[in-house]
Amino acid sequence: MHHLDRKQQLQHWIEDRLNLTALNLEPASADASFRRYFRVQANGRSLIAMDAPPDHEDCRPFVHVANLMAQAGVHVPEVIEQDIERGFLLLTDLGNVSFLQALDEQSAGRLFGDALDALLRWQLASRPDVLPVYDAALLRRELLLFPEWYVQRHRGVTLTDVQRQELLTLFDLIIRNNLSQPSVYVHRDYMPRNLMVCDPNPGVLDFQDAVYGPITYDVASLFKDAFVSWEEERILDWTARYWEKAKRANLPVNADFGTFYRDFEWMGLQRHLKVLGIFARLNYRDGKSGYLKDTPRFVGYVRAVAGRYAGLKPLRTLLDQIEGLSSAASTQ
Repeated sequence: MHHLDRKQQLQHWIEDRLNLTALNLEPASADASFRRYFRVQANGRSLIAMDAPPDHEDCRPFVHVANLMAQAGVHVPEVIEQDIERGFLLLTDLGNVSFLQALDEQSAGRLFGDALDALLRWQLASRPDVLPVYDAALLRRELLLFPEWYVQRHRGVTLTDVQRQELLTLFDLIIRNNLSQPSVYVHRDYMPRNLMVCDPNPGVLDFQDAVYGPITYDVASLFKDAFVSWEEERILDWTARYWEKAKRANLPVNADFGTFYRDFEWMGLQRHLKVLGIFARLNYRDGKSGYLKDTPRFVGYVRAVAGRYAGLKPLRTLLDQIEGLSSAASTQ
């Protein structure tokens, strides 16, 4: 009943604010959080209504980051009406074709080029003390989702004390690399699913978790995505393109591309381990099962990076043990 109730409240709120009656709210997209989005046709134009229940979500970061991104010259939804207390926002509509739907062999170069240009504008606007810092505590909290939700809950594997200690030591190694990188504004989910094909391109969504942190994070999200994979060669090429543009723009990227690419891979690794945990948690805690099917893609990403750097070899061994134990358990 509560769900219906909020949708009706949202509808009445919009009708009141726009001085209209009998509006129809169509579901616009599902979200991995408690937020819901609806599409509304009003006065001949399409708008997006966001319902963010205040006991679960806070609209203020969304409004704050939307302003920051717009000031940086990034195309984001404009907030037309807001009721922060009730968790209602009315936004301009950036259309319904995402990069995830539009990407193919032909369009990838052009779309990713636009995505990188928008990312550079966002990073160039960076200032300290404006967004929360992506610090060691947050990076570690995210990494700990992997043993808790992916290993223990999804794989049904209980790590030995030795394995657990080994994993925590690896986490320290990853975090040390992440924090050694220069800091800029980080969208934190800059992936094809959150980029819309529109004019100017791209329209950027889902930015409310933005932080001030490692410069490679958003590039890694863009090219090592949850829902679409590219050959290593193309990722290298696109990452080099970003690095060259960033250098020309005087962004603080490492002067050596090899070092920059290593940082990109280690940052990606932090994200992939976190996402394996989050996808499992979405399934077991939140009843959203659609994400689990993409976990093998992430295990593949983790395995590739762990196999490439001497310091990460124990992670590859650990992964093999986890997958091995898990399949042994399922065949007994």
